Amino acid sequence: MEQPMAIELIGTLKQGRRKTIGPLHLQVPKGYIVALVGPNGSGKSTIMKMIQQTLRPDAGEIRWFGQTISEVMPVELRQQIAYVPEAPESEENHMTAERAAEFRSHWYPSWDEELFEALMDRFDVPRKERLNRMSKGERRKFEIAASLAARPKLLLLDEPSSGLDPFAWKGMIDELREFMAGEDMTILIATHVAEEVKRLADYIALVHHGQVLGMAEKDQLFSSWKEIWIRSGGCSPDDLPEGTILCVDGPSVTKLVVQEQHEGQLQRSLADKGLQVMQTRSLELDEILQLWIQGHPPAKPATEAAVV
Repeated sequence: MEQPMAIELIGTLKQGRRKTIGPLHLQVPKGYIVALVGPNGSGKSTIMKMIQQTLRPDAGEIRWFGQTISEVMPVELRQQIAYVPEAPESEENHMTAERAAEFRSHWYPSWDEELFEALMDRFDVPRKERLNRMSKGERRKFEIAASLAARPKLLLLDEPSSGLDPFAWKGMIDELREFMAGEDMTILIATHVAEEVKRLADYIALVHHGQVLGMAEKDQLFSSWKEIWIRSGGCSPDDLPEGTILCVDGPSVTKLVVQEQHEGQLQRSLADKGLQVMQTRSLELDEILQLWIQGHPPAKPATEAAVV
């Protein structure tokens, strides 16, 4: 059975004065958390704005829950989407948290006041403080509480941890994980925080220079590359099995990086040559993404829950 999609970007393109974002090809499977990761300026926020339709693409197509909208997004569909931008909107700046929540509750038919109050208590956000007088962290926590209280089908979070202290950040992570456990909701996160990706994401989509380079299942991605140091006086790239990159070739030690599925073959090849393995470790997320950017994507499994 084909996996239903919450969002599909099909050749979506936005032409800017300095750079172009796209054409983009991305499928966000329904009911999962997908993290958009990539360097600053890679296009993550632009993708978020086009999905929210605060920025209209110049070409290509976007589908929301299988629907293609040619003009303005219908109110009924927009009410199923909640968006927390990296910088808060100014329209509510002079409202208190209470007043802003009341205003939003009229917009979202599924608004859950009990959930909003519980989250405000948990996040310790002052209700009668004007939003523009709150600290950056307090404002962020209000935005997240209000977005969850709307009980959306699609939640867009642009750098959700921005401004949060470690304790508030952990509370937000726990709340999102708990919320997803009992909800038919899809979350798309634009983030550069590796720990957010590790603790939240089901899938990781890499964005670089305005392109989506691909999407991988998180657990499969984190086990996709191994680093192996060997005691050696030299190692020829021609002698290495498929999926191996020669990173450092020194007079006494050599560092190899190998795709996990080819590690066994590499270990046997090294043993046959009498080369001693000194150290082995799995690569960290930032190292894996850097390899991906350099043209070494993770190997695709035989079957995938989502196809990009």
